Amino acid sequence: MISDEPLLVILVRLVDQVPMPPPPKRKRGHPKVYSDRLFLKALIIMMVRRLHKVHELLSVLEQPTAEMQTLRSLLTEKKRFPARRTWERRLKTMPQGLPGQIACFGSHLVALIQPWATHGRAVAIDSTVLRSLGGVWHKKDREQGIVPHTSIDTEAHWTKSGWHGWVYGWKLHIVCTVAAVWIPLAAELTAANVADNETAPLLLRSLPAEVRYVLGDRHYNAPDLRLLCEQHDRSLVATQYGSYPHADDGAPVRKVFHKLRSCAIENFNEQFKGIFDAHGQVPTKGLANTQRFALGAIFLYQIVLLYRFQQHLELRTGLKAFVKAA
Repeated sequence: MISDEPLLVILVRLVDQVPMPPPPKRKRGHPKVYSDRLFLKALIIMMVRRLHKVHELLSVLEQPTAEMQTLRSLLTEKKRFPARRTWERRLKTMPQGLPGQIACFGSHLVALIQPWATHGRAVAIDSTVLRSLGGVWHKKDREQGIVPHTSIDTEAHWTKSGWHGWVYGWKLHIVCTVAAVWIPLAAELTAANVADNETAPLLLRSLPAEVRYVLGDRHYNAPDLRLLCEQHDRSLVATQYGSYPHADDGAPVRKVFHKLRSCAIENFNEQFKGIFDAHGQVPTKGLANTQRFALGAIFLYQIVLLYRFQQHLELRTGLKAFVKAA
């Protein structure tokens, strides 16, 4: 049944159906007045409407339209709407919990959508480069501690991509299903100079228990990652080092797996960047803000999959137009 409510309102309401990860051990101090779920709802609004600062979000919510009045009511708990300082504080710390939220939601989507019902239980792991906002901080200036222009994001860093060459910015590390639908199961955002195999253990430990094959390129061909996969009864299939063509007995099998990995993760990365206009520079500055943007986009992608599954819509095409329509 199609609702008469605006699409953005429907997506925000869906956050109430999202499972939450176990809360961390409570720290000393004043307990939280507002739930984490409320700020996840706000994150959906920010990502759909391309709002990246607190004052932008609050200014939009203050508009005297029926849609904004409904959204304000969804961001109200116990008849209270968070103060501006509360928004600033909670949205600043939100990125710390987003990887766990994405992993929890990803496992829920796997149980709901059953992507491996007719496919092998494999996932693909990779990173994609995001360019930082503003200018670049050249190595000679960085070493001397000189920031030649205020537009430079000093928390970003350099990496060399085989496709893009040298890039100053960030890395979005992702694990997604290898199946007819690409479901993001884990994600982290780091400075671009952080090695893929350094972040991989954080991603792999949060995967659903059903996963049996982890497909990666040669950056993941590391003994510690292979051991970690074996401890979880999984097989790591990664590109081998050395000159081509490889002549060992496993080469033909790895070629098949590499094709599957490429079709899944590389197409997902391109679709993700297309939906959220991430082929150019990111719209945020600083690690925390960029984590909120990139991981928030992954969370919105998961919400869109949930909605389209419930409405029996295509799960792999039409997503960009859908998000734009909201």
